[in-house]
Amino acid sequence: MNRNQVHGNVKDLAGKVQEGAGKLVGNRTQEAKGLQKQVAGKAEVLLGDAREAVKDAVGAVKNAAGKR
Repeated sequence: MNRNQVHGNVKDLAGKVQEGAGKLVGNRTQEAKGLQKQVAGKAEVLLGDAREAVKDAVGAVKNAAGKR
């Protein structure tokens, strides 16, 4: 798990909390901000997933090239 994945998950969780608090007190602005944080967090997780996939692919290529 890389930094982007961790930060993204934290943002997503914070957004869920903020959205829930907004719903609880009836504040639509806070709900919207919470949803926005969730989207940003999920996007950052996807970026982290992509970085991990590239890292794994590079490692596989290096291993394959080293075995020849």
